[in-house]
Amino acid sequence: MTSLNHDPDVALVELRIASRPDSRSVAEFVPGPGIERLSLSFDIEALREALAECLRRSDFMGGMQDEGFAALPLTQRPGQTEWTENDLSGRYWLRGDDRYVEEAREDLVAEKAFSEFNPDFAGTYFEEVHRQLATRFPIGRMRVLSKGLYNCNSWHRDPEPRLHIPIVTNPGSLFVVNHHVTHLPADGSVYFTDTRGYHTALKGGETRRVHIVAALAYPPVTG
Repeated sequence: MTSLNHDPDVALVELRIASRPDSRSVAEFVPGPGIERLSLSFDIEALREALAECLRRSDFMGGMQDEGFAALPLTQRPGQTEWTENDLSGRYWLRGDDRYVEEAREDLVAEKAFSEFNPDFAGTYFEEVHRQLATRFPIGRMRVLSKGLYNCNSWHRDPEPRLHIPIVTNPGSLFVVNHHVTHLPADGSVYFTDTRGYHTALKGGETRRVHIVAALAYPPVTG
């Protein structure tokens, strides 16, 4: 029997408890594989004013929000007036149970088709955000996504990468891509997230988390 004086597990634990974990940087952005901050940024107060104006025009916090997720479409197919649940969500893959078998859910969405800014929100700062993004990148679906309290998304991957612009958040809101996890502060920054990798959003704070999420309409992963 191994003496406790030479037990490698005891030695490891004692080594680790000799120093305290960092509890400060978890409230900041830490770049890593699949999550990076761009140099482009927007006025956070103007973003929040635009959110308030959009909510006056269309209350989207109910409905899907009761299930922990709500989506407000900022872009659309030309002339579109109605959105299906698939338009607001779309294809993703996950390993949903103890079989560890990856399966596809929902249908693929043609991101390039969502080329028009939603006229319901014309004149808001979100229209300017879309214009600036679209001059730099091929933008597909651009949505305002809201998460309620104490929940998370499924652990899944998408066909395309996305840009995130946090509008309302708190330090308990975390984003995970594969093995990297970080907080995305709501300070006007634009974050590239390679959601072609497995990812989730964790909502562990006491207020809602609201992001603009813009799909990048590069050739998608199809399987």
